[in-house]
Amino acid sequence: MTKLIAIANVVAWSGFWAFGYLALTADIDNTVQMVTALVLAAIGGGLGMLAYFWLVHHSEATGYARPANRVQKREDDQIQGEVI
Repeated sequence: MTKLIAIANVVAWSGFWAFGYLALTADIDNTVQMVTALVLAAIGGGLGMLAYFWLVHHSEATGYARPANRVQKREDDQIQGEVI
């Protein structure tokens, strides 16, 4: 599953860069081509970010990468079910 997400990450970012380039270099008079390329680039960027964040989370959870420096929650920080 991890390899499939990694492949999806590469394909999504490739689509982002390819369609982003097409959107930037499209003729100003051809707005349909520009908007279509922009929408496809946004989809590729969004999917690329989601796949990247999933890979980072998975690598931290499995111990492959060192977890980021985060403050750990303590039980005594909660008052009546709310976090202070």
